[in-house]
Amino acid sequence: MNSFFKASKPSMNGKKEKGGGGGKVTELNPWPVYIQERLALWDRLKKEADEALAGKVSEPIQVTLPDGAVKDGKSWQTTPYEIAQSISQGLAENTVIAKVNGVLWDLDRPLEESCSLQLLKFDNDEAKQVFWHSSAHILGEAMERVYGGHLVYGPPIEDGFYYDMYNDGPGVSSSDFSGIEDVMKKITKEKQPFERLEMKKSDLLEMFKYNQFKVRLLNEKVKTDTTTVYRCGPLIDLCRGPHVRHTGKVKAFTVTKNSASYWEGNSEAESLQRVYGISFPDPKMLKEWKHFQEEAAKRDHRKLGIQQKLFFFHELSPGSCFFSSRGAYIYNTLVEFIRQQYRIRGFQEVISPNVYNTKLWQTSGHWEHYADNMFAFEVEKEKYALKPMNCPGHCLMFSHTSRSWRELPLRMADFGVLHRNELSGALTGLTRVRRFQQDDAHIFCTPEMIKDEISNCLEFLSAVYETFGFDFVLKLSTRPEKFMGEIEMWDKAESQLKESLDKYGKEWKLNPGDGAFYGPKIDITVTDALRRQHQCATIQLDFQLPNRFDLHYVSESGEKKRPVIIHRAILGSVERMIAILTESYGGKWPFWLSPRQCMVVPVAPPFDDYAKSVKKQLYEAGFEADYDVDPGDTMNKKIRNAQLEQYNFIFVVGEKEKTNNTVNVRTRDNKVHGEHSVPDVIQKLQVLKQNRVQNWEDSF
Repeated sequence: MNSFFKASKPSMNGKKEKGGGGGKVTELNPWPVYIQERLALWDRLKKEADEALAGKVSEPIQVTLPDGAVKDGKSWQTTPYEIAQSISQGLAENTVIAKVNGVLWDLDRPLEESCSLQLLKFDNDEAKQVFWHSSAHILGEAMERVYGGHLVYGPPIEDGFYYDMYNDGPGVSSSDFSGIEDVMKKITKEKQPFERLEMKKSDLLEMFKYNQFKVRLLNEKVKTDTTTVYRCGPLIDLCRGPHVRHTGKVKAFTVTKNSASYWEGNSEAESLQRVYGISFPDPKMLKEWKHFQEEAAKRDHRKLGIQQKLFFFHELSPGSCFFSSRGAYIYNTLVEFIRQQYRIRGFQEVISPNVYNTKLWQTSGHWEHYADNMFAFEVEKEKYALKPMNCPGHCLMFSHTSRSWRELPLRMADFGVLHRNELSGALTGLTRVRRFQQDDAHIFCTPEMIKDEISNCLEFLSAVYETFGFDFVLKLSTRPEKFMGEIEMWDKAESQLKESLDKYGKEWKLNPGDGAFYGPKIDITVTDALRRQHQCATIQLDFQLPNRFDLHYVSESGEKKRPVIIHRAILGSVERMIAILTESYGGKWPFWLSPRQCMVVPVAPPFDDYAKSVKKQLYEAGFEADYDVDPGDTMNKKIRNAQLEQYNFIFVVGEKEKTNNTVNVRTRDNKVHGEHSVPDVIQKLQVLKQNRVQNWEDSF
């Protein structure tokens, strides 16, 4: 019997502990039979693999580090971890994963030849994903030991990881989380090594014969004779890896939530149990993460939207937001801001029908109309979903009349309303809705114009995101494995994108092979005040829609030529951007965007009429202004109420102010600017609004 299996002595039969245990779940005793059967096959095959590795002829190799330093090693013996140790023990212990010749590589996996080597820490995005992938395996092991279910998928996600499990017994509930975490703690304390093994498909089918989902994956997804599995402790799972060295590298974790899911996302298929978690290499990071989660909960846009009377949702219209007058002010101000940028940058605003209201062109039989308002594009018999957007409508507008080279670049912008038939369970406030507007734009240009147009898009992006106070990261996603078009065109386009990014001057990263099948793209990720990342903007080249819609222009030489399309959005969905801004600002809107800009407070009832007069002047000057003449509140209470309601400025008026046609100015954060004439106040506020000043409190 496997030694690990004998050493572990689970305490319960998978039932809830009673009494002092508080009713939390514990491990099964014994564990499911399939665990021991799986380990027996592993032991035999791993022994054979180790013997084969020991028999390989080792030769001297050279390992080149990012700074140009070269380390000597031996093929099939030297590991990235040993190289890291030769530099410093601290580096070795803090490295999450290696990258060998640009490929992620286990730290304890022997190097096979001379190579380049990078040692990635947790602050690296790829390393973070590996760390969370390994943590998912720890969670998966705990789920097997607690529930005895059949594991399905366990991937890293943007902020943590999850594991799906099929289970005939009782479902997972939030009361189970502490019990799952207890088992995970055992697993991390044991420092179980992550071991990699390449296995034949036939052996894998034998190993996972108890799990119908793994068998389906092997039969439907694995097209090679062999593939890899990873083991940590009693868990063995289909996995390409790589992973951290051992489970002890995960120093802090928490189970965050659970939900139901479906096999392959198909609501007609089997229902699965999904458990989410997050983990870190340092307990301080978890403590900090929990603090941000608490802050995020306070800033939840759904809660703030109700509190500030901006918007609400109703069950009679799921996925469609109702904006009040104050919410509509934010919405319309954002749209007008973008429209102003359109005019500056030479865009023509158009209105095109929603795609789902039009008959999409049947080109080569590749477009299909789905009942849920999605469209699929087939490339080498694989379908790619394109949700409703304005692209086809703009293509029709381009082809409606003959086009000359003199008209290019032709820049079309559209704020048309779009609809997506999102599943009801996927609807989440303003971040996932069925009815929304996008600042959708398309640039029709010649291949030679790509560089300048991309530069223009990047400048547009900066103007908007810097106004919001967002930092952002740029990534260039290049030609994927499956693509359409000529390689020469792709290479030239990618070269122009690189030149535009270099000219722009902001640091950018390469994301090889992650472009769309129809063209390379620039991915833009913004970071909000809570250091959360969001992808809203997009800049994508498209070589295929011009072909599919038979678009052409007459060149200077009189030839018919295909244009290139640049898809461009900055806000993305206006609704989603409002959600992001609400949470990033925490409801404390900057002056130019605020639905509550000015509150006029009289010191006593005799000055109510003057307060109303000041409010009227402010409102007629274009500001969101109110007055508070409630006789039941003191002046100080009215000021405090205005500050709590996030009015940017509070103007106090009394005898002196009435006589001098002035107001006494203070801000919501109680910065006092003293007495100013009403015309002076209006002039100063106009500057703050027109220039969208970020530090408006100090710039009055």
